[in-house]
Amino acid sequence: MYVRDAKNRDEAWLLDWIEEAEIGDPAFRSRDYVIALNEETSRKAGFGRIRSHSDDDETFCELALVFTLPVWRNQGVGAHVIERLVAEAADEQHETVHVFTTDPGYFTMFGFKPQESAQLDSHIKTRFRTARENRESDDDQLVALSINTDELSIPQQMRERFKQARPSDEPAEGEVVIEETAEDFGIDPTETTYKYDTG
Repeated sequence: MYVRDAKNRDEAWLLDWIEEAEIGDPAFRSRDYVIALNEETSRKAGFGRIRSHSDDDETFCELALVFTLPVWRNQGVGAHVIERLVAEAADEQHETVHVFTTDPGYFTMFGFKPQESAQLDSHIKTRFRTARENRESDDDQLVALSINTDELSIPQQMRERFKQARPSDEPAEGEVVIEETAEDFGIDPTETTYKYDTG
């Protein structure tokens, strides 16, 4: 498994999953994303992006999106997407990365620290209010967190899981997979032309 920058050819896949997950990205550009994938099969496992927000002379970096496909969850995929994005933020000269989430416990595992909304800089507070309006519900309260880019820490067990990650819909090692054939459905492949014959 590894994480790479998204390419133009990934755009349709990204848009499909963004829609499927009901995330929404009003400033979508595929080149802003990173994608986690299996290096042997090239099967994609998750994705994410950061966004830089500018307000007059001030700029801040937001970890805007991290998503793991359901069949790849609990295997360290999201952790490694976050690691790659925080490294990119550091490369872009951001010292701090902010995230607004309804699941703060997930991010505190990596060293993110909760921030009191009243203590946020004005431009960050404005973005936090917007995120609250769009994502907060009666059951899920949005929390602001941040981390210095040099303080991110990925737990070792997540690193190990990521190395061995495999989708839950893939057969276990040594498991025999019986593929269904046309005959299993009562179709004689010697007489049926699949292109036109439905039945």
